[in-house]
This record gives sequence, C-alpha cells and structure tokens, in this order.
Amino acid sequence: SGIVAYDPTELVITARAGTTLREIGKALSEQNQLLAFEPPRFDGLATLGGIVASGLAGPRRQAVGAVRDFVLGAVLMDGKGDVLHFGGQVMKNVAGYDVSRLLAGSLGTLGLILDVSVKVLPRPVAQQTLQFPMSETEALQQLNIWGGQPLPISASCWYQGQLTVRLSGARAAVDAAVQKLGGQTLENADSFWDSLREQHHGFFADIPAGLWRVSVPTVAEPLQLPGEQLIEWGGAQRWLKTTANANTIRAAAEKAGGHATLFRGGDKSVGVFHPLQPAVASIHRNLKNTFDPAGIFNRGRMYPDF
Repeated sequence: SGIVAYDPTELVITARAGTTLREIGKALSEQNQLLAFEPPRFDGLATLGGIVASGLAGPRRQAVGAVRDFVLGAVLMDGKGDVLHFGGQVMKNVAGYDVSRLLAGSLGTLGLILDVSVKVLPRPVAQQTLQFPMSETEALQQLNIWGGQPLPISASCWYQGQLTVRLSGARAAVDAAVQKLGGQTLENADSFWDSLREQHHGFFADIPAGLWRVSVPTVAEPLQLPGEQLIEWGGAQRWLKTTANANTIRAAAEKAGGHATLFRGGDKSVGVFHPLQPAVASIHRNLKNTFDPAGIFNRGRMYPDF
C-alpha cells in the first residue's frame, strides 16, 4: 500500500493497489481534489486496486464517466509471474490495446494489480440538491429531457415517488439551474448521496431475495418487474429487489437493451453475471488465456469456464 506519486497540477495520482481510499481521499482533499467517479469507500476498507478490479462507481458516474475512464496506467503481474506495465501517468499515451482500462471490472481474473495511476478532478465549487415528487415514468422522461440540456447535473436518484437531483459546478451555473428547475431544496444532501454511494440507504437495508443491478440505456421504459426499484445515473442504473427468477429479470433487461447482474444475495447458481454472446465470450476467453494461461487468478469468478 501507499501513494507512489501525486502531482496536483497534472491531476494524476499513482498508488499501490492496497492503498485505502481513505488515505487517497485525505491526500486529494488537502489539494481540494477528488476521485470524480465517487467510488464507494465501504467504511474506509475499500482499496484503489479493489475499486479498479470491481469497476464500482458512485452517483457522479452519470456526469463524469466510469472507473475505466479515469485509469491512465497500471502495473500488473500476470499468471506467469511477469510484471507488465501498461499506460502511464498522462492522457493519450497509449498506442494499441489499452490494457490498463481493461482491468477495470475484471475482478482480478487477468492478474494481480500492483500499481494504478488514475486521473483526478478539482472538487466542485458549488453544489445543491433538489427534489421533485413524480412517478417513475415521469422521472425517466424528465431526466432524459434534462440530460439533453446544458445543466450541471452530477447525480440523480428516483425512489418511492421522489426524484432527487444534484447540481455541481460553478456557483453561477448551479444558481441558474436551480432557478430553471425549481423543486424543493434537500437539506443534509451530502448525507443522502453518501448513503447511496456507500449503500447505507434504506433501500439496501433489507435484501430478502437478492439485489439485482440492471444496466440499461437511459431512455429505456420502466422495467415491468415485480419488487422494489431505485434508479440512478439518469435512468441507466436500476437497482431491483425482487423474487422474480433470473431468466425473467435478464429477459426484461435484454428487451430494454441492457443486462442484469446479481449484485448481492440470491441464488448464485443462476450465474452472477449476464450470459455473454458467443463472440464476446470468445474475446474474454482469449484474454484470460493470454494473461493467465494456467488459470491461477480467480478462475470461475466471473464465468465458469474462465
């Protein structure tokens, strides 16, 4: 663990994979910067390598991009014990296949992540959170309308008839957006967004049958599935608590142009990750064989055959 290099003027931090987000966050905070994709810290136990390997991003992902969009370089030990260097510490430094970004979401199946370089961003000057009572259908329509306008929306959440939207950026831009959108200002907004980021929100408290993470285009219609939903990322991420079987959930996700992952609990024998199309599965298998031909690293973690 430990920070290897940090240059605030270049907006890049490099740290060993075991470095906690608490340590990284403290260093960035002193320079008024942050990890823009808002990864969950999970009570301070999350590490930089774990966040990259899991590909988990928080509420701000809809505005700034995913974890992989911020990974500039990585050092990896492959299944043959070789230490490989990919990317670097500046933007636009990759020729050919960008392996460092490929590691985001790979869950340690390709090798052991040693070091990671990630891009950071300045902390927003101003933030304000607004709430609007509306149905799921109305919320999805409104989020897509706002998404096509020059508004500084950095996060959104719909749950139990309430749409919550966070505005971030320059003070003038935030004030103008508040004037345009209206709504009710949410007090203690930081606590609300932290509850989503860390999954302490009441929605995540009771998962009797399984928690599904459904990824669909923002324009997708409401999913006609039983259970309770919480919607983030402008409609692109839909958390679902349901007793419906995996085939029903995945069929609905596919019909909407997306995929479904069993995120927590439930019957893992149905497969945690959405089944891959044959061509995509072949690419995954070839990458696994290239980096880890003996199948040492997390074999079967994502799919049974690699």
